[in-house]
Amino acid sequence: MSGSLWLKPPTSETPLAAIPRPRRERAAGRPPHGAPSPADTAGAGAAGPAAQPADGVAPDTGGEGARPSGGRPPGAVAAPAPTAPPPAGGGLADDPLDELARRLDGFVAVAVHPDEIAAILESDGMTDEHIRLTYGRADSFSLAEDLYARVERRHPEPSAPPSGAWHSELAGCLLRGLVFALPGLAYVLAAPLLAAQHGRFGLPAGTVPLLAGAVTGWVWNQALSHRAYTWLGLGDRAAAARALLTGAPAGALAGTAVALATAAPGELPAAVFTAGQSLYLAAATVLLVLGRERALLGALLPLGGAVPALRWDLPDVLRAGLLLASLAASVALAALVLRPGVRRGAAGRGGPPRAASLPYGLFGLGSGLLVLHAGVADTLVTGAGAVIALTLSMGPAEWLLHRFRYGALARLRTLTTAREFRRAVTGTLVLCLGGYLTVLLALTLAATLAWPGAPLPTLPRLVTLLLIGTVLWLGLLLQAFGAVLSAATVCLLAAAAQTVHPAAGPLAAGGAAAVLAALTCALLVRPTAHRA
Repeated sequence: MSGSLWLKPPTSETPLAAIPRPRRERAAGRPPHGAPSPADTAGAGAAGPAAQPADGVAPDTGGEGARPSGGRPPGAVAAPAPTAPPPAGGGLADDPLDELARRLDGFVAVAVHPDEIAAILESDGMTDEHIRLTYGRADSFSLAEDLYARVERRHPEPSAPPSGAWHSELAGCLLRGLVFALPGLAYVLAAPLLAAQHGRFGLPAGTVPLLAGAVTGWVWNQALSHRAYTWLGLGDRAAAARALLTGAPAGALAGTAVALATAAPGELPAAVFTAGQSLYLAAATVLLVLGRERALLGALLPLGGAVPALRWDLPDVLRAGLLLASLAASVALAALVLRPGVRRGAAGRGGPPRAASLPYGLFGLGSGLLVLHAGVADTLVTGAGAVIALTLSMGPAEWLLHRFRYGALARLRTLTTAREFRRAVTGTLVLCLGGYLTVLLALTLAATLAWPGAPLPTLPRLVTLLLIGTVLWLGLLLQAFGAVLSAATVCLLAAAAQTVHPAAGPLAAGGAAAVLAALTCALLVRPTAHRA
């Protein structure tokens, strides 16, 4: 019936768009930031990944001052008119820069780097020629540096989070991690029903259609989540429901078709199970994106029958009944929450381009393959323990993404120089990543100890698992800030290397982790990456 929905959808909040970057950054070829993303991968990114995206962290709007209306980019404030008005007494001001500093005082006082001021000047069309004639400075950067030096730093105190916010967010993220992992119990119930004599590629019989269908579902539903979250970010819940109403069944059909196409003679039971798995993934995506985690948890309760199945041999009829009951409950609940999508006019506008969701699907493909490689071990028990640990860790991973985002925003408001901000954000990044890897290690050891007769993982396997965890967490972080294409490319290359040369797994995972760490440090330590 249901497969393991290990990969969290894109982030549930729309990632922030950076303020306009000055020409100096654009000339250096730095990648753009703030691409449209999920409105957490349910994900929130989102994702997803918009998720995404995915998943995913909510933008902060407190303490930033008034936002302009009209065509200015997000985060921009009104820049001065090309010419300053003359003083009341007639004639030119002694120094027009004093007038400009007074008019931009609110923004300049909270800037942590002159480039932020230069970006605002350029966004309102102040050319170098106008700056030379009016203010006697060579260009926008020289003018921004003078403004930065003239105005005293006045950063507002960070607003206190709502009472109990961390506890409520942690509980929600842990709940999501649980519903990501519980579908794995379906494999325990279905194992005797999938038994066959011969397998392919050295894998147990039925593994190929199961994996093919699961990967298809991960890719499709990650992209679908991003599109639905984008609609949610635009405030159109009915259009999001309509996107899920048309996309989720299509994903279930795609997973079923791939499973049937890859099934060998004698693997029909596995293909039928994969069809149910694809249908569950579609229903779970709908419930997670629309914030119905508790409903999904209730639908998964029949899978608790797998616990006694670990010790006693249950009748096949009971096993099949528990699987069908959980699947039917998931589909019924998903259909119930999709009712707004069938109302007339829910389609509304044309919506975001579908191509924008493709990178989130590619990220789902690369991440899914890495998790599958983590599950390939000398024994089934060892591999299953790694997959269970990675799946359960997605809940704490999501919470730590929120912690990083809130920590960066707090430092943006309290620190006065770009150097201090870089050091503080780097420390927060290391702390959050270290916390996630600690949780992943603890979950791996707990899963091993809870499984009767399971051998302890070897040190090389533990190192590889932690490197894969690093790739997943950093990839989700980059996805939440709009750099999903870079994360997807790195994950796909690492997964391809492990597929071609399985023995190169630790090297591929380590290289991917190093590249993503470098990208994260380059992109997310800049103040403009966190400006609303």
